[in-house]
Amino acid sequence: MPLNEILAIGCILSFFAMLAIGIPVALTLAVSGFVFGWLGFGPLLFNLLPARIFGVTTNYTLIAIPLFVFMGVMLEKSRIADDLMEVIGHLAGGLRGGMGIGIVLVGVLMGATTGIVGATIVTLGLLTLPALLRRGYDKGLACGTICASGTLGQLIPPSLILILLADILGQSVGTLFAAAVGPGILLAGVFCLSMLVLGVLRPDMVPPVPLEERRALPRRVLVRKVLTVGLPPVALVLLVLGSIIGGVAAPTEAASMGAIGSVLVVALAGRLSRATLVDTVHTTARITAIMMFVLVCSQVFALAFRGLQGEKLVHDAFALVPGGAEGVVLFMIALIFVLGFFIEWIEISYIVVPLFLPVLHNAGVDPVWTATLIAAILQTSFLTPPFGWALFYLRGVAPPEVATLDIYRGVLPFIAMQLLTVAIIFLWPPVATWLPRAIGW
Repeated sequence: MPLNEILAIGCILSFFAMLAIGIPVALTLAVSGFVFGWLGFGPLLFNLLPARIFGVTTNYTLIAIPLFVFMGVMLEKSRIADDLMEVIGHLAGGLRGGMGIGIVLVGVLMGATTGIVGATIVTLGLLTLPALLRRGYDKGLACGTICASGTLGQLIPPSLILILLADILGQSVGTLFAAAVGPGILLAGVFCLSMLVLGVLRPDMVPPVPLEERRALPRRVLVRKVLTVGLPPVALVLLVLGSIIGGVAAPTEAASMGAIGSVLVVALAGRLSRATLVDTVHTTARITAIMMFVLVCSQVFALAFRGLQGEKLVHDAFALVPGGAEGVVLFMIALIFVLGFFIEWIEISYIVVPLFLPVLHNAGVDPVWTATLIAAILQTSFLTPPFGWALFYLRGVAPPEVATLDIYRGVLPFIAMQLLTVAIIFLWPPVATWLPRAIGW
């Protein structure tokens, strides 16, 4: 085996070894890339790296990231989700499983407006978990519903995963947003259907909200809350996503509209203050800095690995995978699913996905379909033990009577439902591709 290929293998192995001993991901990327790049190229690597980093960080599309983050954080800091949960909970609470469906619908709206998994799960956990337990919901089911609903924003646009995948795969952000609409609705529908089925088969697990409690909120008050609380965030989402998918505005332009629109929505709700604005700016800067630091460090790793002929090594390895192009896609999905147990979606996106790109391109695989599959399977990484972030977020706000085992047990059926959705997208690609083709992307 040539020396370069040995160094490429060492680059990957050192990355996972440093991860295993607890070194932050960004640093493991930079260190493994610098060390093995130096061994392979000497100082030449450092001559090429500045131009590569400059090209990535000045990418116009990536400007949308801090703007969408600002929109989400602003809506999260204003606690509009509290009112949304009250409204949808009362509207759906009369059904067996209605509270669970309400949580899923709030997860959809929060995902489309904030896209921040931690904020959504913490909000839903604080607002709904004690109420669900008090009304007789199964502990595991209640925990699983909250965790799974909180991750919907990773697939439903405007998702940060889709923005990064658009950059990596060289696709339009609007195209990927349009492609994710169908799978996002499908996944939410599968969650809601499971609640309705449980309401029939196991009504003791998903009892309805008592009639007296629903009557405590007068209908005129409920209607007023629907108009003042529910419609503005929905209108904002439709404006932002509609302008992107419809080709009216570029992603960065629509993201700036979303950022300004979130300020207006919060102001109309009477919750805009200097403290909220300052806190939103600080949180946005921190989240954006973390993502960009990982992006910069991943360029060191990618440059070294490609220079060491790592792509050829990967291509030769995939030639051994049976099933042709579909076999390679299945192998990629399985690998991303397993890696999701241990590392985060940003690192998976910038490490694993670029390795598959040449193989998928040569095989003629539809990149839009591929991106949707990747986004859908990456969503499971928030739920899979032992390092699923959704589990940690809920554990931090769960009542003492909820054990960690209840949370782990509760997410397993929802992981299975997410895998079922991935299988449907794989077996029937039009779920993802029909909307982009229908609107001419």
